[in-house]
Amino acid sequence: MQHGHETHAEHAHHEHGHGHGGHDGHAPGGMGKVSWRMAAQATLHCLTGCAIGEILGMVIGTALGWGNMQTMILAIILAFFFGYALTLRGILKAGVDFRTAFRVALAADTLSIAVMELIDNGVIALWPGAMDAHLSDPMFWWILAIALAAAFVITTPVNKWMIGRGKGHAVVHQYHH
Repeated sequence: MQHGHETHAEHAHHEHGHGHGGHDGHAPGGMGKVSWRMAAQATLHCLTGCAIGEILGMVIGTALGWGNMQTMILAIILAFFFGYALTLRGILKAGVDFRTAFRVALAADTLSIAVMELIDNGVIALWPGAMDAHLSDPMFWWILAIALAAAFVITTPVNKWMIGRGKGHAVVHQYHH
């Protein structure tokens, strides 16, 4: 949890550091102004929600004695839920009504979370023995760490591209000023 809090604080610090010129980088021609740091922070934000949802889904699925497919589906649903929830929290703090905040969160995070979940779950599904590893097995945790790291590396350029076109987390920025 501490990690997610630091990520959100860094995210907030970065957004407030934009000043009034921050919106210039959101125009399609302003892609050069989108830093890898901004893209990485947006990706870490999504990764935090995805990791919380994935782990919680796996814990619940395991506790209920579900099979791999049901557990994976629950983990993906919860990953989207927590990914959106973290973004919603920040937008609602800015005083935006829930309906608008929800639409902004969907616009900001859907592609990012989808790519992240595809990579993360793809690594786990394709890694020999990963689907059968239990929560008490160290192999489960290091494969999950590798899967999340791969998802971060592949999703960061996606977020950079989206922010450079005024999409993704660029949409969130306007509500932090």
